[in-house]
Amino acid sequence: MHRRLFFLTALIWTAVTASAQAIKYDFSSGPAKAGWTKVAPDAAYSDAAGFGFEGAPGVLPTAYAGGVKATAPFFFTFKVPAEGNWRVTVTLGGDPDGPSLTTISAEIRRLMVLHAATKPGETKTVSFLVNTRTPKLPDGRVVRLKPRETQGEAMAWDDKIQLEFNDAHPAIGSITAERADNVPTVYLLGDSTMTDQPGMPTTSWGNFLPIFFKNNVVAIANHGESGEAYSAFRGELRLAKVLSVIKPGDWVISQFGHNDEKERERGPEFGAFKNYATEMRNYTREFREKGAHIILVTPMQRHEFADGKVKNTHDDYPDAVRAVAKELDVPLIDLTLMSDKMMTTLGEKDSWLLFSRGQDATHHDPYGAWELAKCIVQGIKDAKVEPTKWIVDDFAPFDPAKPDPIASFTVPASPRRGPPPGGPGGPGGPRAGQRGGAPAAAKPVDDPSKPYGN
Repeated sequence: MHRRLFFLTALIWTAVTASAQAIKYDFSSGPAKAGWTKVAPDAAYSDAAGFGFEGAPGVLPTAYAGGVKATAPFFFTFKVPAEGNWRVTVTLGGDPDGPSLTTISAEIRRLMVLHAATKPGETKTVSFLVNTRTPKLPDGRVVRLKPRETQGEAMAWDDKIQLEFNDAHPAIGSITAERADNVPTVYLLGDSTMTDQPGMPTTSWGNFLPIFFKNNVVAIANHGESGEAYSAFRGELRLAKVLSVIKPGDWVISQFGHNDEKERERGPEFGAFKNYATEMRNYTREFREKGAHIILVTPMQRHEFADGKVKNTHDDYPDAVRAVAKELDVPLIDLTLMSDKMMTTLGEKDSWLLFSRGQDATHHDPYGAWELAKCIVQGIKDAKVEPTKWIVDDFAPFDPAKPDPIASFTVPASPRRGPPPGGPGGPGGPRAGQRGGAPAAAKPVDDPSKPYGN
């Protein structure tokens, strides 16, 4: 009897908890349904309300009977009660006066839905997983964030989810969010070449990776950050953060190297086959102890040519990754080789199309990030590892020696710009660094050769 009572009590408690964590927003006209929060088209975000639209002044959607629509990108932000994975479901369209075309990105430009179209009066439901996190660790320690992570990148570490609705005619009728604790998660660890870059045009393959996965089945958690090396990632407690939340069966994709190379000047114990290789071994061991799996990625080539050929600026660091992967029987994605093939095909001049503003030799623009994301996905398939089953069914085999023509790239540009002359959000972007009345950051110089986030 007692056991039965305990079981029933547990079921009731689970149901109550789940219900308490179900978030529902209704953008249509008319009275709110039971359990739903009605959102007016002019509801600006505030911490007091815990939800609302964000964006440049005057950039707000307009109402129709079934929801809100716009002819320019708009942002909607809402608080969540706990960090982790959240299943977000959006009802699109429903405008009787015209079709809708909506692209959705979450948090810092994580591409979730691309070109979802509805006919006049038609609705469509899309669902995807958004991973959220805070800097706090269970033992009371806190990840040591960089200033930019408390300003233009603040939404990557706060208690909110922000959605960007983009494309020709975005239109939404409702948004719901529910906890999704038991879904598999793929964690991305690395530097600025794969972090969620906050400002256009600089973009990383991590920004686009979710669109190539069944992102309503698996969550992509990008913990990469600009300027990181293996040792710094550990020292700033970023590794400890991931280890505190990772579950058995989760995967890690780890790509460092661009900043690790600078450590050689620190002493004889630093170098590709010394500290760098040792950290890869330690990371692999620590994740395996948690029941998780790791994929090692060699760093992509920078835009540097010599005698018409791509020059390796990474010295023996890619070789160290290859050696450790073989030694520990870890899946390897050779992004150094794949990016070399892609740049060789395009040539010294046209390969600048891959890079931010056509002049940043390390970081990429959206087209380049898209092609590198496809390299990562193809590398996963070639490795024949479990994440292959989470790749979208219509992903076509990708040969980096045959890159897509730039004309085929159709992801709409985000209004987030970098470097932002007007503050962390940039012109036209959301007030990412000013939530809850926080002061805006000092205005940086708009130097096109130094994209924001580097």
